[in-house]
Amino acid sequence: MAIRIFKSKKVRVLPGFGLTLGFTLLYLGLIVLIPLSAVFWETSSLTWPAFWHTITLPEAVASYRLTFGASLAAALVNAVFGFILAWVLVRYQFFGKRLVDALVDLPFALPTAVAGITLASLYARAGWLGRWLEPLGIHVANTQLGVFVALTFIGLPFIVRTVQPVLEDLDPELEEAAASLGANRWQTFWRVILPMLTPALVTGFTLAFARALGEYGSVIFIAGNIPLKTQITPVVIMGELDMFDYAKATAIAVVMLVVSFVLLLGVNLLQWWTNRHNTTNLA
Repeated sequence: MAIRIFKSKKVRVLPGFGLTLGFTLLYLGLIVLIPLSAVFWETSSLTWPAFWHTITLPEAVASYRLTFGASLAAALVNAVFGFILAWVLVRYQFFGKRLVDALVDLPFALPTAVAGITLASLYARAGWLGRWLEPLGIHVANTQLGVFVALTFIGLPFIVRTVQPVLEDLDPELEEAAASLGANRWQTFWRVILPMLTPALVTGFTLAFARALGEYGSVIFIAGNIPLKTQITPVVIMGELDMFDYAKATAIAVVMLVVSFVLLLGVNLLQWWTNRHNTTNLA
């Protein structure tokens, strides 16, 4: 007697793979690939000597150094203090916790130009904070330090909001088990907690770094836009666009795109390696 075995068909919420993949590629092409291709296409009107001359202008090189350096420093600082803030919001109960938690998202909701004007007013020589920093020799407005402050301000929520849910899902019994085995607080943190939070920290760092690279509105007011000193790359690009020199503007933009892609790819590879390493250790 023949017995037929019927395999249950998987029920998918979304349509088939082909349709969803096609829609994904179409959307990605319209929103990302075509605009980026237009940048490279516009740059191709320059000869190689002209392209090299444009991207190595002293103003452009100084802006690269400031943009990438300040963005990296701001992302690293946010990775440390954003983690501490997320830890406090998850592990402790205190008066005004909901208010502090809501303030974390303020850089998301606040228009970047408003943020720039606010920071410039605060850190100006006669500002609420600037008047106390100036006697100490700390100058923020119209300096590279001001660029760092602005990029730190807009990047903090990315760290907090990526680490916070992971901390909430972290089982406290793991820490209790480590303590019962004789581990002190630092050993528990470095060997139990930090490895589990590393992927979230790397993701938050990547988002904060990428956000800072393209920041414009919150920086132009506090930086002062002094050529060779406090001018970031987006400002240099906007200056070329104002003079209708689209080839030069896109040439500098191409440098930002290529370097940013390489850096973000490296961070993602590091995150992939970290996840694989942690999975191997758990196995």
